Amino acid sequence: MDPLKYIVPGRKRLPYGMMNFADIRQDNYYYVDKTRFIPMIEEADRFFFFIRPRRFGKSLTLNMLQHYYDVRTRDKFEALFGDLYIGQHPTPSRNSYLVLYLNFSGISGELNDYRKGLDAHCGITFENFCKIYADLLPEDTLEGLRAVSGAVDQLDFLYQACARAGQDMYLFIDEYDHFTNAILSSPESLHRYTDETHGEGYLRSFFNKVKAGTYSSIKRCFITGVSPVTMDDLTSGFNIGTNYSLAPKFNQMMGFTEEEVRGMLAYYSANSPFHHSVDELIEMMKPWYDNYCFAQECYGETTMYNSNMVLYFVKNYIDDGKAPRNMIESNIRIDYEKLRMLIRKDKEFAHDASVIQTLVSQGFITGELKDSFPAVSITNPDNFISLLYYFGMLTISGTYKGKARLTIPNMVVQEQLYTYLLNTYDDADLSFSSYEKSELSSALAYDGDWQSYFGYIADCLHRYASQRDKQKGESFVHGFTLAMTAQNRFYRPVSEQDTQEGYVDIFLCPMLEIYSDMKHSYIVELKYAKYKDSETRVEELRREAIAQADRYADTETVKRGIGATPVA
Repeated sequence: MDPLKYIVPGRKRLPYGMMNFADIRQDNYYYVDKTRFIPMIEEADRFFFFIRPRRFGKSLTLNMLQHYYDVRTRDKFEALFGDLYIGQHPTPSRNSYLVLYLNFSGISGELNDYRKGLDAHCGITFENFCKIYADLLPEDTLEGLRAVSGAVDQLDFLYQACARAGQDMYLFIDEYDHFTNAILSSPESLHRYTDETHGEGYLRSFFNKVKAGTYSSIKRCFITGVSPVTMDDLTSGFNIGTNYSLAPKFNQMMGFTEEEVRGMLAYYSANSPFHHSVDELIEMMKPWYDNYCFAQECYGETTMYNSNMVLYFVKNYIDDGKAPRNMIESNIRIDYEKLRMLIRKDKEFAHDASVIQTLVSQGFITGELKDSFPAVSITNPDNFISLLYYFGMLTISGTYKGKARLTIPNMVVQEQLYTYLLNTYDDADLSFSSYEKSELSSALAYDGDWQSYFGYIADCLHRYASQRDKQKGESFVHGFTLAMTAQNRFYRPVSEQDTQEGYVDIFLCPMLEIYSDMKHSYIVELKYAKYKDSETRVEELRREAIAQADRYADTETVKRGIGATPVA
């Protein structure tokens, strides 16, 4: 292979992992134009809350808005926005604000010393603000700021200084809820969190001061995060913000539509050594990265791709000329570590009504999506379902009996969810051998040794299932088997709920785009026989399973998925 063929002079680079809008625009990176949402944001309420899962482009969106509204970037407007939608349709408010950007993910320390971390982060940011806008603020602003201690009082001083100078502020807060994981991890953390967000708590005081500033020089706010939990605890004090996370008109503001993904692939296919058509690449990516819907009214119209994962795939494809062997980037795995906590929380309060177990075994869950809720009410089933939705674990897939129908959006989430679901058995010092599973998976894919593979799953099921699990019968067996097969790197398990064809429990669809030399595909139909069932009944169930598997093997889902592999 000649590595030089992958070097194309003048070709736009992929902005994978980048969050600085100016760098993307000035250094010839590919940018998916989201600036058409700027007029819509301006038409919305001035104090704008917006929640999206991690790796969905929140920070880049905020950075783009900062460059659009900052008085300092007025001379760069044409270079940054000229060929974008907003460059052709600018609003009167462009480049008219002093921009204050706070990133709460940069706050160090736990909830027990949160004040110290908030003071430190804000202190540095406020000083930098005074230095950057020194020519637009009263001469003694920096000196006056240093004479005041603490984030709350310094913010008070800062917005009053802007008001004296006749300057308007635009406040951006990224990851306002970064400590949500700590809130959910232990009762002690929840207690500390409650102290910070209720009464005279420091965080509550800070947001109250933001509210006071909106009567003065803070003219607009844009606040983002991944969870609505903190918002509810803060908004009784900061009750002027509007949560637009579920609004249909902002459904496509973050993430990529399929049209945007196709546009990106069409651009790179014209100047790079692509070995697949755009349609073929979409077929590879869609099961893994697509299928997010953030507004019930938008269901059936369009779905959103995780933007970070799309960039990861395209970057690897351009670099190597083929799909990445690992369809999930390592940073996503780290981000989804919170799943372990959520699953354990679910298990703690769920008893026999586990939300996640119902989701896995039934294929969907129903609930009322909440704009916000207090942390102490997380155990309410609708609140917990809403939390999973906001974290990106669930997506809207229609309605069912008057409630939102929610499903696992794609393979990225499914793999992580099922992995951590199995890991809950570690509570009892039970574990699954990674080496053994890997060897059995390889033999299943290349040697057709299905007896050893499914025998291993049956053995795990027998050893690890509790009596309470066994009482759930067929649904538990199906969910457990689905979770185990989802860890097989050679296959994409397609469940009955996904196909809507009602013929089979699990179709192990081969990952031929990655492992083109695979030899075998599998259809799995599970039948649950009770301990006291006769041999005749067991044989009857076996024949039913064979008949269902045979019917399903003749469907388009299977024919399209198996390629040249034989089906077992």
